[in-house]
Amino acid sequence: MPQITNPQDIQLILWDIDGTLIMPKGVGRAATRLAMLEIFNTDAGLETHYFGGKTDWQTLLDLLPSQGFTEDAIQELLPAYAQSVARHMGRIIVDYSVEQCPGAHGLVAELHRLGHPLQGLVTGNTETIAPIKLRAGGFDPDWFVIGAYGNESPNRNDLPPLAVSRAEKLIGRKIAPENVVIIGDTPADIACARALGAVAVGVRTGYATSPTELVDAKPDYLLNDLTTFWKDVLPIFT
Repeated sequence: MPQITNPQDIQLILWDIDGTLIMPKGVGRAATRLAMLEIFNTDAGLETHYFGGKTDWQTLLDLLPSQGFTEDAIQELLPAYAQSVARHMGRIIVDYSVEQCPGAHGLVAELHRLGHPLQGLVTGNTETIAPIKLRAGGFDPDWFVIGAYGNESPNRNDLPPLAVSRAEKLIGRKIAPENVVIIGDTPADIACARALGAVAVGVRTGYATSPTELVDAKPDYLLNDLTTFWKDVLPIFT
């Protein structure tokens, strides 16, 4: 498993959003339901669906085939769904008390101030709703210079290579997988880091289903929250 021997070698940090940077307090499920009703004319039992670690595309694939939708039909309607869910979320998010996860905002803001490493997103959210959630949590979406999103593949493991490719295009040089850090709150985040060969950081602030779930996923670093990130992961000030 990758270990950080020289923090200055880290070139890119890729963030999950829900449960890692913010707690959306139910707005995602509410907006998803409204968009599914608008585009697919069903919410397909969404109320009991487990979102943790899944892409939004995968959620639709989990729920809609039982309602007669094929994978091809879901993919064809995905762009319309992405626009719909953003429109609904933008309207209702003011009614939800979106919260910052402990230490997240200060860490992201300081990394932005330093200008190194680059910061990006690897999130199950669609590209249309990620900035809405971030702004509601007090984060500037521009702090994250690239991203890969839940409307781009149903498989979360496909997203980190896409994000790294975009970062490489931005900076004009290659980024080795071991110089990438992926931070998230579910085993799926650890798995997508493993698939890339990146450093995996698990944080116990979100949607793990049991106290041992993240331990069993064997991240390279496991934090109770992001307040100890500098000390435990990138001790560049010590």
